[in-house]
Amino acid sequence: MAVITASMVAELRAKTDAPMMECKKALTEAEGDMGRAEEILRVKLGNKAGKAASRVTAEGVVAAAVDGSTGALIEINCETDFVSKNDSFLAFARSCAQLVAAHAPADVAALSALPLDQDGFGPTVEDVRKGLIGKIGENMSIRRFGRYAGGGRLANYLHGTRIGVMVEFDGDEVAAKDVAMHVAAMKPVSLSASEVPADLVERERRVAAEKAAESGKPAEIVQRMVEGSVQKFLKEVSLLNQSFVKNDKQTVEQMLKAAGTIVRGFTLYVVGEGIEKKTDDFAAEVAAQVAAAKAL
Repeated sequence: MAVITASMVAELRAKTDAPMMECKKALTEAEGDMGRAEEILRVKLGNKAGKAASRVTAEGVVAAAVDGSTGALIEINCETDFVSKNDSFLAFARSCAQLVAAHAPADVAALSALPLDQDGFGPTVEDVRKGLIGKIGENMSIRRFGRYAGGGRLANYLHGTRIGVMVEFDGDEVAAKDVAMHVAAMKPVSLSASEVPADLVERERRVAAEKAAESGKPAEIVQRMVEGSVQKFLKEVSLLNQSFVKNDKQTVEQMLKAAGTIVRGFTLYVVGEGIEKKTDDFAAEVAAQVAAAKAL
């Protein structure tokens, strides 16, 4: 049987806002699997268990660079919010975004090898990164980036430095900017329902099936309930099907059609999304130290 620590319970509670004992029961049932425990809580508690799932713990910034029809969005992480506001760190993020747009590196390793001089460090991006770590005294890393150079027009929106959106479009610039702001607010996972990742759809179907099974209704009705839940989910997470934030009487697709605009694609970065910050189980650490002392 998996050992369920206090820190695991606290982490699940932070993600779901579920009661502490419910979190412990879910983790026990899931044998310590955090993802499965979240699903169990969603089945038992409904949407209450998912309202805090968007909380993130890792720090850093999202930066953007656009030059005509070429643009880039990048996320660079650090350890604390204090450093995420450091001028040198912010300048490094902006420079990296510009390098991605200009040179189209294949991956983070290729970007790290590009030439850059900053704050007396260089001659490469990696040398600057290491130099800033020594200067600021905190680790930092280039996590991910996206680049557009397909000939379409680009609109970007930065909500502070923690949320960044890049939209590739044809048509009206105002409508595209509105879409970028909508994406930052509503956080769709795909452009259309058909592009929602299969693993997300399967997870939603599994949760819906477990909830529907508890209704005690006949199998054919349960199946319709499941499919209804899945279709509702697809509409909620696909950009074109979402209700437009500035006018909930129309979908984003309807708004774009009225504006004569087509969105080709988008990239959304939320700082630290999917990254779990290391948490120490202080109580367990103390207990271990006490046990070790007694053994002497």
